[in-house]
Amino acid sequence: MTAGERYGGVSPTAPALSGPALFAQDWRDLFFLHWAVEPRDVAPLLPRGVRPDVLDGATYVGLVPFRMVGAGLGSRLPTPYLGTFLECNVRLYSVDDEGRHGVVFRSLEASRWITGMSARWGYGLPYTWAHMRLRRRGERWWWRSDRRYPRGGGSLQMEAESGPVTQASDVEVFLTARWGLHSTIAGRTVWTPNEHGPWVLHEARLLRLDEDLVERAGLQVSGEPTLRPLFAPGVHTTFGFPTVVT
Repeated sequence: MTAGERYGGVSPTAPALSGPALFAQDWRDLFFLHWAVEPRDVAPLLPRGVRPDVLDGATYVGLVPFRMVGAGLGSRLPTPYLGTFLECNVRLYSVDDEGRHGVVFRSLEASRWITGMSARWGYGLPYTWAHMRLRRRGERWWWRSDRRYPRGGGSLQMEAESGPVTQASDVEVFLTARWGLHSTIAGRTVWTPNEHGPWVLHEARLLRLDEDLVERAGLQVSGEPTLRPLFAPGVHTTFGFPTVVT
């Protein structure tokens, strides 16, 4: 069995970008929470020309809080202050007819208003502005997010512990080895590639989760995450220019 077959067609390492960098950023202190959902339930939520990415009959919705650090144009132009903020996204997993396995963001909370709104209005991503806080004591983490604009009311309260480095399962590679995103710009579905080094994934333990971001993103899940929670210290990520899918 090839790596692609083992991970549902997903490459565990990023293909090199074929052109210049559009922007770059560091993703740090990420938690990955995932629930299995029926592909037919999420298919209507995806952009035209892409479909749910499925492994062993299931697709997933992810809830991912993290710190964005040094986002900026090009590969080495981090934006002071505005490029560093807290974020939490709700995402689905997609594949197009070219076999590109990506993510589709249903919502992205951001603690920096001008940065989030610039991405919302300029790039068509569903960013919202939220009042967000993160505290850490040793390996214990506390996340809090309260949406402010637009359509306030979405919230997250999470307490979790990060643990030792772990070996990722096949489905965990399938969900974290994502080298681009599908989105809609001016009515067209586009693919934006990204490139980063391999994740160093750690075990994590969820101590408390009280949120309605997933539901507000149009998805229904219940109970604890289907997969074990994961933590990652982070990676440096570079994005290429978008190309039209359909």
